[in-house]
Amino acid sequence: MIEVLAAGPYATVQDLGRPGLAHLGVPRSGAADAPSLRLANRLLGNPEGLAGIELTFGMARLLFHDGAWVALAGAPVDSAAGMGAPFWVAKGRELRLGMPEWGLRTYVAVRGGIAVEPVLGSRSTDSLSGLGPEPLRAGTLLPVGRPEGVISVDLAPPPGPRPAVLRVTPGPRDDWFVPDALAGLCARPYSVSQDSNRVGVRLSGAELVRAKEGELPSEGMVTGAIQVPPSGQPIVFLADHPPTGGYPVIGVVREADLPVAAQLRPGDEVRFTVRPAR
Repeated sequence: MIEVLAAGPYATVQDLGRPGLAHLGVPRSGAADAPSLRLANRLLGNPEGLAGIELTFGMARLLFHDGAWVALAGAPVDSAAGMGAPFWVAKGRELRLGMPEWGLRTYVAVRGGIAVEPVLGSRSTDSLSGLGPEPLRAGTLLPVGRPEGVISVDLAPPPGPRPAVLRVTPGPRDDWFVPDALAGLCARPYSVSQDSNRVGVRLSGAELVRAKEGELPSEGMVTGAIQVPPSGQPIVFLADHPPTGGYPVIGVVREADLPVAAQLRPGDEVRFTVRPAR
């Protein structure tokens, strides 16, 4: 059992989400930076999809009622344990995690995984629909599952920050914008808004001007969709995005670049570049 003494600004339990249920109106959710959660699990010999803790801006304190192997990945936080290697936390000891040096989201994996009750096949907290466990707060108790694998990795050197550039495939509704809108999207950086969250990265910058008036009928949305509301300021959808939407999507961020989007902080600048559809 792990007791949350302090959760920092925002912390949740996340695994790889609820795929395949969008036709029922259920978002996928899951870790915003899935490769980091997968890495933390691999360091412990866990299956990649076991649940861990997703911290936003770090600043968490966790009390271990029993000894456990732990690994950290994602945004590098100040801690006595370090990043990218399994370490032991003894029974009754506290793990303290500071603010990230760069990036936004840090993943705490425990050997055996966080074993809260699954909902629709996932232990992820969905901030939009409310499915899954409540966001973590002081006093939350998190059960730990039975270890399944063997620790066989000593170190995975944590990578540095990737350039804040998102590759975009145009469409499906780029025809709803003036001809030079995509060029405008890529012409200069956008700034990340304070209103960003797990639903999406809200951006501030050059207005994307429409060529068509009115709204679309609601249609399916994917993670990475760049939806443009009437303000003309784009929103990059993240893990907790709605399964449908009515604002036109000018392009979709390449899946390989979604971890970059997930680690953007308020105030960061980000650029787009067009990757033509094949």
